[in-house]
Amino acid sequence: MNLTSSSSNNLPIAPKSQGMAYALASMETSLGSLLKILPPVDFCCVYGSSLHPNNNDKSSMEDYILGVPNPHQWHSENLKMNRDHYSSWMVPVGGAKLITKVADQIGVGVHFNPFVSWNNKMYKYGVVHMDDLVQDMLSWERFYLSGRLQKPVRIIVDNRKIENVNLVNLRAASSAALLLLPSTFTEIELYAKICSLSYMGDLRMLFAEDKNKVKKIVEGQFKLFRNMYKPLVEEYATKQLLRLSSCGDHQMNISQDCSLSATSSIVSSLPESIRSQMGMGLAEMQAGQSSNEITIGSREQAAARMQKVLRRRVMISSARQAVAGFITVGAVHGIRYLGKKMTKAWKSST
Repeated sequence: MNLTSSSSNNLPIAPKSQGMAYALASMETSLGSLLKILPPVDFCCVYGSSLHPNNNDKSSMEDYILGVPNPHQWHSENLKMNRDHYSSWMVPVGGAKLITKVADQIGVGVHFNPFVSWNNKMYKYGVVHMDDLVQDMLSWERFYLSGRLQKPVRIIVDNRKIENVNLVNLRAASSAALLLLPSTFTEIELYAKICSLSYMGDLRMLFAEDKNKVKKIVEGQFKLFRNMYKPLVEEYATKQLLRLSSCGDHQMNISQDCSLSATSSIVSSLPESIRSQMGMGLAEMQAGQSSNEITIGSREQAAARMQKVLRRRVMISSARQAVAGFITVGAVHGIRYLGKKMTKAWKSST
């Protein structure tokens, strides 16, 4: 069976209310307030526990992703405004140049400033080049920020380019999850599988993360996941790849076509770099076959190979970012951050 690439540029663009506008009308207006003390950004979203409707942990940090056109220039301006947000050793040694160099050459292109205290609240914000953010969502080469944006986020500063590109990212996440799921499953199991993609191979999950993290994320933000993925689920149903039926608690039971032709359609929505590595491990390229085509013998084989590719990418990215994080935030903040994660992991295991 040949699985041939299809161009992501031809994918339909969903209405904004079905794309990246995942904001809740009841969300506190304080979200995004940190931007008042930062240089301008092209894109900003809040993610993590701040979006959980039942989050009562006032000590938890509010997490941001900031997309900027020039990280070096942005950090230079921010150092003048908020020098105390950065590690004390990095500023005199190399300043903005060293900050961006560590992020790009050691990390995965994003610099995080954690434990930023302002207005009686703690914040963590990651700064990334807009081009790197777009590339990660399209290619999954690093599968880091793309994984963050496959989960519910609150858009603070919108960017049409990011919004449209992330629809490709969400479609790819849906396809990857379907490939890993059995012939029948529930709506919440679909969202849990999507949510788990970016944690496969994450070294933090071994000792420094809540073992029930995926379950808590999906159950706490179920309606947000539905707002994100229901249009794509319905799209697959229209193509006869999925069959939907209602069940209790206003959820759906889902069954999927597991034939090789259906598998071909699903795999075609995965990023080209993923398909390429799947092909390298599944079969040798046939004579005259393009680099976008791979031969797969079974759905199970395709799923196993894709999982292996994603696991390796997540493992490498999480390791690189962990090293970059310890370098940039310093030992004190690094140990403090790791300690909070390990405390959550310990509580979940007991």
